[in-house]
Amino acid sequence: MTDRIEAAASELRPLLQEFILWAPDNAPDSDPDLVGPVALWHRLTLRDDVRLWRRGDLRPILVERMPQVVEDAEAAADGMLAAVRAYLTFLSESGRLAKGSDSLGDLLDELDAIEDDFDEAMEDVLGEREWDDDDDEDDLDEEEVEGLGDFEPFADEIADLPTIRLRPDSELAAAARAVPLIAKARDLAVWVGASRTVGAETLLSDDEIREALTVVGLPEPAAKPLADEVPALWNLWNLAVDLEFLTPDDESEQGDTVSVDEDTAAWPFDNDEDVLDAWMLGLHSVDYGDPELDDDDLTLALSGLTRGLLVRLLIAGGERSVDELRDELAEAAAEFDDLGAQAWQEAGDPLEPVLEWLSGYGMAEVSGGVVRLTPLGTEGVVHLLDDDDIEVDARPAIDAMSALDLLSLSADLPEEEADAEFAAWMKLREPATAAEELLEAAADDEADALIRVQAASLVGTLGPVAVPAWKAALDEPSLRPYAATHLTQLGVPDAPEPSQSDTHWLILDMWAISAGLGTPEFVSSLHDIGPAPVLSNLLDVIWKVPHPHVEELLEMIGDSHPDRQVSKAARRSLFKVRSGNSGHSGH
Repeated sequence: MTDRIEAAASELRPLLQEFILWAPDNAPDSDPDLVGPVALWHRLTLRDDVRLWRRGDLRPILVERMPQVVEDAEAAADGMLAAVRAYLTFLSESGRLAKGSDSLGDLLDELDAIEDDFDEAMEDVLGEREWDDDDDEDDLDEEEVEGLGDFEPFADEIADLPTIRLRPDSELAAAARAVPLIAKARDLAVWVGASRTVGAETLLSDDEIREALTVVGLPEPAAKPLADEVPALWNLWNLAVDLEFLTPDDESEQGDTVSVDEDTAAWPFDNDEDVLDAWMLGLHSVDYGDPELDDDDLTLALSGLTRGLLVRLLIAGGERSVDELRDELAEAAAEFDDLGAQAWQEAGDPLEPVLEWLSGYGMAEVSGGVVRLTPLGTEGVVHLLDDDDIEVDARPAIDAMSALDLLSLSADLPEEEADAEFAAWMKLREPATAAEELLEAAADDEADALIRVQAASLVGTLGPVAVPAWKAALDEPSLRPYAATHLTQLGVPDAPEPSQSDTHWLILDMWAISAGLGTPEFVSSLHDIGPAPVLSNLLDVIWKVPHPHVEELLEMIGDSHPDRQVSKAARRSLFKVRSGNSGHSGH
């Protein structure tokens, strides 16, 4: 899952950087930072193309998804729709709105149509979080409000952990398909069927509870009332809701009703992405593993126990003795709550439901008195930490890292760490094969100059063994300048000499990367070309290169360069690009 998110973020990064530069002059009242989560979830859940937007995309993302995942609900409520309006306008006016998208007018009309629903959804979120503001009234210090499930006290230990390696989506999806609790939640939802009336207090009647217990393979308790004695059934019901297997009906003449989602019976899904999306929706069900006691105050004293066990497993490298964990968590429960010791004693073995749920959700395995995180469990804990803004160094496993994974990861690492990742990755493949993989990854997105430069740099370190890959790259317009340059440097017979257009492409790539670093860095890269007359002469010809960023780069130069001669040359060339004057020259 993480590798898919990183890949989507890599696709979006150049586009969002360009929007950030565009916004101050064109939409000064918008907050570009609010666009990132919307654009990322749009790419992850709805579209393969980050530039393709349709009216039907807006409600699922803004009304249904954003209230669940947004970190600053107040900021989102105040400015997210305005930011998305600005972003869609930017895509349209800059020509980046993909073919097949709805018109800007239709998209903005849809934003207007969903505004009230978005505001209502965000108000609900803000209402649920109001309890956070009561801390000062209770006069509790930070130490007193910590609980068993708080990750913050472990932040320093987590930051000091060696790199955590995550398995690829294909392996995680295979594990998620085998999760017993999701299968039971599916069976329960399918049994619920369409438009089943639910009660306000017990959801189901006694007869329905008996049927449901049979469906999910749970025993019928002897004690009564029956609804109070089947917490495991209600946990599965809640999981089915979390997974979106069960959804409340909008309106029903019978009163409150729920229905099974039409796709539920198809679980386990064929598509890995769909499988992992579903599993992630149910991730917060880890809290259902916490012990439930007859006394609500005692139950509360042990809340967060499952998360507390998970974070201790992660810090220990993925496995711990159950006895050690039991002793440590018993001590923590007594420390965090006055009723903790009593609750621990009355629960019998509080870790039993915790381990049962984690095993059932595919996150842990228990054998020989030792509990271990599974790869799926490690993935889940990393996401839980990320939800709480706890920094953790998690990366794809070296043996499962694609060339694109390596290039995307290296973009965010210090040079020494990036070199170490490359060296480890190279140990698992032949140099000639590695060169081919890296250049193929760089060719996937012509707009990503940073990935392209990184790939060329890494392949350049491989020497003559990379010659076949460089020759193949001559057929890729975005890579030809690098291939021609390196083949010439290697003295390869009949290697094409880099053309002026090739040199200009390399310059535009350099400018595109520096533009993402901020205006000062961008202007500095322009100064590297030479004095103003030299740069102006270059601008008079470089506009002809069919580079994906030439238009916005010329616009940036016109807006930011301190020399009027240069600014004028940039605007003149920008006009030629936009008017299609004499066309673009090829490589």
